[in-house]
Amino acid sequence: MKRYNESLKLVEKGKKYGAEEALELIEKMPKAKFDETVELHVKLGVDSKHADQQVRGTVVLPNGTGKTLKVLVFAKGPKAEEAEKAGADYVGAEELIPKIQNDNWFDYDVVVATPDMMGVVGRLGKVLGPKGLMPNPKSGTVTMDVTKAINEIKSGKVEYRLDKNNIIHLGFGKVSFGTKKLVENYQTIIDAIIKAKPAAAKGQYIKSISISTTMGPGIYVE
Repeated sequence: MKRYNESLKLVEKGKKYGAEEALELIEKMPKAKFDETVELHVKLGVDSKHADQQVRGTVVLPNGTGKTLKVLVFAKGPKAEEAEKAGADYVGAEELIPKIQNDNWFDYDVVVATPDMMGVVGRLGKVLGPKGLMPNPKSGTVTMDVTKAINEIKSGKVEYRLDKNNIIHLGFGKVSFGTKKLVENYQTIIDAIIKAKPAAAKGQYIKSISISTTMGPGIYVE
């Protein structure tokens, strides 16, 4: 709490900062005992209840996320071999279903599947869905090009999507990256979100942007 309050003192109440200024401020804040993730929160002027106002996509961050993600690939035959060669952490098919359903096995961050395996993966919808792990063609995780999917995930691909309050929450690096790398990652995501503006969105699209660390106060960005 003491560290949070000290950090809060650095943030001017009601002020909107430039992105670089906000990230420089984060660098000045008292450090936690671990390398905190820098998080982005973007409130959009859309209504996620409407299918034509959904905002969702993926973007590869130029400087990665600072976290190496574990990838599980559902594939068979040559595609399974390809996934192993490309550096997937786990590769399998039907035999993984009981392990995930009964043993609560979730030692992976992203699930990729070839289209022919979606019948099998669909049986795990109730377990993978709530954890945001269900493969999806929109996020490039249902694909025949498993090598490309694995390479992108390992090199810092992140998915952005609206929550029910029409906010996108996303980690885009670590405090240790320093301002320059964080600004590059930040700009890449903001550009992607702007490009993803639905045609049906009316009025002000980006309502507010704030940046924070895992344990720190939010800083509003103009």
